[in-house]
Amino acid sequence: MISKITAELQKISSALAEECDKLRFSPYAAEVYNPLIYAAGPHKQYLALAGNTPKKIIFLGMNPGPWGMAQTGVPFGEIDAVRDWLGIEAAVEKPKREHPKRPIEGFACARSEVSGRRLWGLFRGRFGTPAGFFRDHFVANYCPLVFMDTGGANLTPDKLPASKTAPLFRLCDRALADTIRLLKPEWVIGIGGFAKKRIDRVREEYFNGSVKHDFSTAQILHPSPASPKANSGWDREVIKTLNELGVWD
Repeated sequence: MISKITAELQKISSALAEECDKLRFSPYAAEVYNPLIYAAGPHKQYLALAGNTPKKIIFLGMNPGPWGMAQTGVPFGEIDAVRDWLGIEAAVEKPKREHPKRPIEGFACARSEVSGRRLWGLFRGRFGTPAGFFRDHFVANYCPLVFMDTGGANLTPDKLPASKTAPLFRLCDRALADTIRLLKPEWVIGIGGFAKKRIDRVREEYFNGSVKHDFSTAQILHPSPASPKANSGWDREVIKTLNELGVWD
């Protein structure tokens, strides 16, 4: 039986998935995937594992990567980490429309997402078990959608025009605010600059002057291999940042 907190997280996730599915992003994005719908099975397993209690820290990413959450429904969901460490595996369906260069193969996908491998590898190395990590931590993505251009290249939300992202960000802001109210974290930490900006925006709009739901914000280096700095001691840099903030001892 799932906890009340998990049940509420699932409601937030389902509502966000349904509302985002109604939005249209053409001609700026050729295809849009919504893994909260077609990978709902493993995503629900993740929420049951990770989101059953209040948290001290929420780590927030931008949106799903094509070889991570797009395949597994788990934030930063590198397949080996999700299956072998988190112990999550379930059937994954197909999106409504599939780009031939970005097939959804679920847990049969042979590609590995570097960002997810680095992030979950850090947590595994420091905490040992998923239970040890999720006792105080939760990982989420701000936006649930995957965008790609006509050639199949990944598009991040910040590359789309404001006319398309304004309604999307309103939905994502509200879902993040609801998640924060539910989990009551002391810290909400952006994985990269985009996530940090959205966290600060949500804090200002939804929590300004709130004592009951007050929290601190911060940013860590994104683990993407597109960042030269991340390719040289990313885990050491993140541990240093979190230690200096007092988030980790």
